[in-house]
Amino acid sequence: MAELDFIRTDEPQVHPRRRKEILDRYPEVRQLTGRDPRSAPYVVLMVVAQFVIAWFLRDQPWWLVIAAAYVVGAVFAHGLYVMIHEASHNNVLKGTVRNKLAAIFSDLALVFPGAMIFRKFHLIHHRQMGELDNDADIAPAQEARLIGNSWWRKALWLFFFSVSQAGRPLKMRHVKMWNAWSVSNLLVVLGVDVAVFFLFGPLALLYLALSLFFGLGLHPMGGRWIQEHYVTVPGQETYSYYGIANRLAFNIGHHVEHHDFMNVNWRNLPKLRRLAPEYYDTLASYRSWTWVVLNFIFNRKMSPFSRITHPSTTRVTAKS
Repeated sequence: MAELDFIRTDEPQVHPRRRKEILDRYPEVRQLTGRDPRSAPYVVLMVVAQFVIAWFLRDQPWWLVIAAAYVVGAVFAHGLYVMIHEASHNNVLKGTVRNKLAAIFSDLALVFPGAMIFRKFHLIHHRQMGELDNDADIAPAQEARLIGNSWWRKALWLFFFSVSQAGRPLKMRHVKMWNAWSVSNLLVVLGVDVAVFFLFGPLALLYLALSLFFGLGLHPMGGRWIQEHYVTVPGQETYSYYGIANRLAFNIGHHVEHHDFMNVNWRNLPKLRRLAPEYYDTLASYRSWTWVVLNFIFNRKMSPFSRITHPSTTRVTAKS
């Protein structure tokens, strides 16, 4: 059997061209861009909810902690990660500094301090999507080769997907990972972790950690990591999800729309689709994240190599 490899093309990514076409045809799209300060209360509510649940679970059986993290905590953790994503595009509050603070606040209930590093590498992902040397969203070839198209290895890979993601930036050594913001992010979140451990107890901290682990892993919400860019239709690089779970995930499923207009906030992404339906309704999309996960695991044509890649351009780093 031929060795698996990425789907390679010399064509540029389609999003800048489609963005220009939509703006030329529908200039009113510009009215959809900009921050939505109503996102900030959701961040506060989710962080508080996670700490309250962690407190109630502090002296409960371990199996209940795990079940609560999978059923409830994963949804909150995923939502907080979406808000970190929104803040990365300055779509939560006015100004870069306020958005960075909002992202760090979202991180308080996520145990792992990744908001500022995510911001840096995610912005590069938008500018240089699909470039093996510059896009941390793509698994390294060695990792993809190890997983291959084996169903149980793919399932295990998704189970530990948060661990895989955490190591992705290491392949981009030309990007400076640490600065004052990322160090501050690290110290603040670790300080909160220590406080939770001593004030609430280890089971409370375990709940918060498992919430993130499940929300970014083998879970219906985790299906969106596969949904976004793993190829199921030849030539289509980005996919959207239009199912009911978007109501719990702040419309993060509208991923084609987001890559076309990353400064359109989550509330307005469905409006963008309705405004230019001929650009979105003709593309392949999904209605179930669970189906996305199962198809990836059991479809032998799918693997971590199921990504369209482009030639690497100059190593330009995005401002964080």
